[in-house]
Order: sequence, then structure tokens, then C-alpha cells
Amino acid sequence: MHIGIAGNMGSGKTTLTTMLAEHYGWTPRFEAVSYNPYLADYYSDIPRWSFNLETYFLKERFKDVLEIGKSSDVIIQDRTIFEGVYIFVANNYAMGNLTDRDYETYMDLFSLMMSFVKLPDLMIYLKCSIPTLVYKIQKRGRDFEQGISIEYLSGLNERYDKWIADYPGRLLVVDADNLDFQHRPEDFASITDRIDAEIYGLFK
Repeated sequence: MHIGIAGNMGSGKTTLTTMLAEHYGWTPRFEAVSYNPYLADYYSDIPRWSFNLETYFLKERFKDVLEIGKSSDVIIQDRTIFEGVYIFVANNYAMGNLTDRDYETYMDLFSLMMSFVKLPDLMIYLKCSIPTLVYKIQKRGRDFEQGISIEYLSGLNERYDKWIADYPGRLLVVDADNLDFQHRPEDFASITDRIDAEIYGLFK
């Protein structure tokens, strides 16, 4: 089984992935952030490094998809290949950070990969407002994230909302603005209760 955790940067994906993996005994897969060789360059000059960064992410996420497909474990994944394409790449292209040539090359590569890719068995979307995202990004203090513009975050959030509205698979939307699932057990339990209902039908 494959569980995906979706959400904008700062929404709490990594924290929730870790906690759910521990709670259920699932195998976590985390996004390549701290060791992505393009990330710091990207945030210093987004138009210059967008294609490099997004292609690296696509390569890493495709490797994850292939490995998840071979695994007999329940895998919970911090961000899926679909977000990389339909949210981040689409947003960079719309903002002029990717040229037509680079975008078409990227999408051709993604299209070739799709014959090997299927939707997760359950997608969990952490929905957050811009003020919440800004607060959490500042709080975690990654240097390369501190210069992210409100315009950039807003564009991502708008694309997340559109993508989720049309998402064709099994979906659980969590309004995370007023949740502190890391520090309040009752908030975490509210999420696991809903997951149990989706996966096991315990509360239906």
C-alpha cells in the first residue's frame, strides 16, 4: 500500500509522515531536500536553476515510485511525483521561471515516466493558509527558505487547491491551520481516526 502526504512547504508533511510511520509501523520515504545539490542555488536565483532543480526532483521521485512499486511494505511518502509536476513545475512555468523549451522537455520526460506510475492508494492533503505557512517556514529556520516571496507561496497554494479539487484518487483533506499534531495528541488522533476510517472502515 502507498500513502502520499501532500501539502505546500511548511505545512507539516515531514512531521506527519514521521509520526504516522511510527504510529502504524509503516515505512517512510522522505523528499530529497537537505541533500539536493541545487536547492540553495535555486532560492538564490530561481529562473536560472528551476530546470535543474525540478529535473533532479523528478529523477528522485521516479526512483521512489519504482521502488515503492516493488515493495511489500506499506509506504508513506513525503510528497509525491504528481505535486512536483502539477504544482511546482507548473507554478515556475507560469511565473516565467522556466522557458518554453525547458518546460516542454521536462513534460516530455514526465510523460514517458507515466506508464510506470499509478496514484497512491490514499492521498492525505495538509491544507494551510499563507500566514500559517509563513509562520512555520520562519520557525523551522532553513536559511535558503527565508527569502521565499508571498507571491511564490500563494501561487503554489492556488495550484494545490485546483489540483486537489480535481484529484481522481482516494483523498483525505486535513485543514491544518488550527492543528498542532506534533504537540497535541488529540489533534494527531483526529487525523489517525480519519485514516482508519478511510483504510480500514473502522468508523464507518
